[in-house]
Amino acid sequence: MDMANLELYELDGCPYCAKVVTKLEELGLDYESHKVPSSRAARDEVKAVSGQAGVPVLVDEDNGVEGMPESDDIVAYLEKTYGDGAA
Repeated sequence: MDMANLELYELDGCPYCAKVVTKLEELGLDYESHKVPSSRAARDEVKAVSGQAGVPVLVDEDNGVEGMPESDDIVAYLEKTYGDGAA
């Protein structure tokens, strides 16, 4: 099975980011981590990807996800796409 082409924009010490990382690890998914600046004003890369400055943001090019915000949404998406519910 090919590894997913996942990228995660995250911030050290962010509990929402940690929740997503935990789910990625549970599912055995490799991902590329992009650590973002703690200053929201400096998060141009995140804004370019997702249209907002919050993290975490998931990019899954293989499935056309170009910048999904909100940890709960990301966890649900990962579960559905790569977890037990996956086709």
